[in-house]
Amino acid sequence: MTGRFHALTYTMTEAFRIIPIASEPAGNARDYSGLDMPRDCSEPLGDALQRPMRDLRVSITDRCNLRCTYCMPREAFDENHSFLPRADLLSFEEIERLARVFIQLGVQKIRLTGGEPLLRRGVERLIESLAKLHTPEGKPVEIALTTNAVLLAKKAQSLKDAGLARVTASLDGLSEETFRRMSDSDVSVKTVLDGIAAAQRVGLAPVKVNMVVKRGANDHEIIPMAEHFRNSGVVLRFIEFMDVGCTNGWRMDDVVPAREILEQINSRYPVRQVDPNYTGEVAERWHYADGSGEIGVISSVTQAFCHECTRARLSTDGKLYTCLFAATGTDLRDPLRRGANDRILANLIAGRWEQRNDRYSQLRHAATAAPGEKIEMSYIGG
Repeated sequence: MTGRFHALTYTMTEAFRIIPIASEPAGNARDYSGLDMPRDCSEPLGDALQRPMRDLRVSITDRCNLRCTYCMPREAFDENHSFLPRADLLSFEEIERLARVFIQLGVQKIRLTGGEPLLRRGVERLIESLAKLHTPEGKPVEIALTTNAVLLAKKAQSLKDAGLARVTASLDGLSEETFRRMSDSDVSVKTVLDGIAAAQRVGLAPVKVNMVVKRGANDHEIIPMAEHFRNSGVVLRFIEFMDVGCTNGWRMDDVVPAREILEQINSRYPVRQVDPNYTGEVAERWHYADGSGEIGVISSVTQAFCHECTRARLSTDGKLYTCLFAATGTDLRDPLRRGANDRILANLIAGRWEQRNDRYSQLRHAATAAPGEKIEMSYIGG
């Protein structure tokens, strides 16, 4: 096997608790007028480690119709959990406005996430407006979406018609027992598979399927998943169980390293590594030697790729996060709703990005690297 996988040892402890997303306190207004100045966007925007900003992930809802144990465990997100009130969510018009500014600063691809983005009423209207955006060079901005696929069969055609380019679906096992345990729901695997098939049928291709692998929970489904999606045109991607947020009870012992996943598959169906599609692609790509398809592995735990990360994240309530494992974000909703112009928004975003030095996954093993708090994935997308 080639690639970036090698053995690492980690030791880390941290507290687990949900971080509330609070609105700006009354009477704590900030003066943004000092940011009202022209900005030269002809030069690429880079962070403190010279990483450009190329991808924007927008969480459009903090709600979900599943309770996956690694993302929104029911014991934390139960019937007593307080989700964001509607007034705190960015409107579609606000998302489009901010997206335009991010694009001026270098973003070339926008991915809608959640929670479950298909729960947001009228999501097609947002996609239609975003799909009309272009980079300063005139290149169309790619609009993608990540979904649990529960509602995908019903919405695939309307999403495609609105201008959605690609879709990624989550599926953590093929057996009903495994899937329902991982998703903590009564949803059938068939519902998800029907959604994936519908996405393929309407041309949201290539469809990608993400499987989060947790030792002792669904690692026995690695080969069945590979067998199912070979020769299907679907790109199956295996993701190491990550310590996102503070509620999923993450332990290093639960991680199935990407190397081990590849060894399992290679022993049954030989694979060979291929080049990434673009700089900063998080999944390492592997083709079956017999030409029956492609798989990917995302190894954020055992072999970090922070040095190539080009992703900015916009939370449901309008905060900019520069890392999936961040503890705090920069409020963009407040200046937006106070009437800030695009120059102010651009300078606020760029100023935060230029200070960015996040590399949590590379430092995970260091005791000093683990923040006491991390934002939950359902607020900023996976």
